[in-house]
Amino acid sequence: MKVALVTGASRGIGQATARRLARDCGHVIVAARDVSTAEETADRLRREGLSASALQLDVTDDTSVRAAAEEVAASYGHLDVLVNNAGVLPEATHPEPAEAVDLAMFRRTFDTNLFGAVAVLEAFLPLLRKSESGRIVNVSSTMGSLADQTNHDSPYYELAVPAYQSSKAALNNVTIALAKALADTPIKVTSVCPGWVQTDLAPGNREQAPLTSDQAADVVHRAATLPDDAVSGTFVDAAGTVPW
Repeated sequence: MKVALVTGASRGIGQATARRLARDCGHVIVAARDVSTAEETADRLRREGLSASALQLDVTDDTSVRAAAEEVAASYGHLDVLVNNAGVLPEATHPEPAEAVDLAMFRRTFDTNLFGAVAVLEAFLPLLRKSESGRIVNVSSTMGSLADQTNHDSPYYELAVPAYQSSKAALNNVTIALAKALADTPIKVTSVCPGWVQTDLAPGNREQAPLTSDQAADVVHRAATLPDDAVSGTFVDAAGTVPW
């Protein structure tokens, strides 16, 4: 049985991705900071006839991350798919800082979007190495593309959320480095941009976002189920390749 784990899976894109992977992978682990909401999501999936379990995992807490990895190791012995979905965008609701470089905002954002993702990768990589076709998906954003940020024709050009943009650019670099490090293994690593989605993370009015969570989960699901001959270390969205 294939086992998939999705962080931040109790709502939004994470929940929609968990549902898609439960249908294809055999079993999905719904990981979230609040275990009660993870249990609610897992229970909902089970009522839909899917195989799911809940896991408490706060990506900003090293003890929580290590305990989660130990629990998965004891229960399943391996992991086939890891989706690093947990993320924050506090700049969307925070009063405009006096300067673009707000250290407290950067620390708060990087703690989850970068350091949290790296902590999860470090803890679960030994379990992914036990899979015959491990897949790692880092949920990033086109707003983390340096090429896009400097493109005057980009719809995101005027959007300034430097802590978030920097955190996703850094996460993309992790994708590249990890793909190189794992080049001689079956594991494939992908950064994905799910698009502008109707979630609590969406900047501005969420109702203006064109995509539902279910639609956005498509590109995450594709990266999580790449064929064995697919290229590792890419950055993609629903339309194809995203420039770094």
